[in-house]
Amino acid sequence: MLRTRIHQDIVAEFLPPVRPRKRGHVIILCDGMPSVPRKQPLAEFLARKGYWVFYPRYRGAWESDGVFLERSPHEDILDVIGQLPKGIRDSAFGQKYFPSPEAIFVVGGSFGGPAAILSSLDPRVSRVIANCPVVDWSILAKSEKAETSNPSYAAYIREAFGHAYRLSDKNWKKLYRGNFYNPIHHAHELDPAKIMMFHAQDDPYVPWRSVTRFARLTGVRLKLLSRGGHLRTEFIVQKYWPQIHAFFAQGTS
Repeated sequence: MLRTRIHQDIVAEFLPPVRPRKRGHVIILCDGMPSVPRKQPLAEFLARKGYWVFYPRYRGAWESDGVFLERSPHEDILDVIGQLPKGIRDSAFGQKYFPSPEAIFVVGGSFGGPAAILSSLDPRVSRVIANCPVVDWSILAKSEKAETSNPSYAAYIREAFGHAYRLSDKNWKKLYRGNFYNPIHHAHELDPAKIMMFHAQDDPYVPWRSVTRFARLTGVRLKLLSRGGHLRTEFIVQKYWPQIHAFFAQGTS
């Protein structure tokens, strides 16, 4: 995969389409957190389907500069989108690529689900897929107790991942406010036609009832699976690609 740097601080891997389309169709992948960047095989799958694929690191995470959660992560995705019409320069050899996007799709799972959903508020985004998304951060206290006994989840992230996430307690606590990086806060602004969600009823981290309530409130379509746990985005995209591709096509007609 090729690499680029956007706005001087966001590092992103990217691939041109294997079979270029007449129109530039772009997919941006939004990672979960905490996680290790490993969606390169998914990016290759989507490039073979004819899409430009961008896989950025959020500011303050992994190779990107900055402080994690200083800004809402979906703003990093919007910054990537803003760079596309200007061209993308490969960091290794300096070659410049011009995706010329006519349709932009965003795919995010788990922590990256809110990035995908909130990016749909931008008119440049045609459709989004949110897999096992956190749609309401009020679940946070309960989920943190289930995952770690550390009284500070941010401290746990720093201990477990070192400098992979430059995360302060103060920035982590923004998620408790309810109006930061929180899809439910924007429920009445969302266009349900632009969003498709996947979730499993036995997900141990993101309660399925919170996602079904969000779907009922917003009218967003939800494919609810009975089993699968905390579903991997790679699995969902490849297994349900015919439905996802048809959903994307609706956003370009």
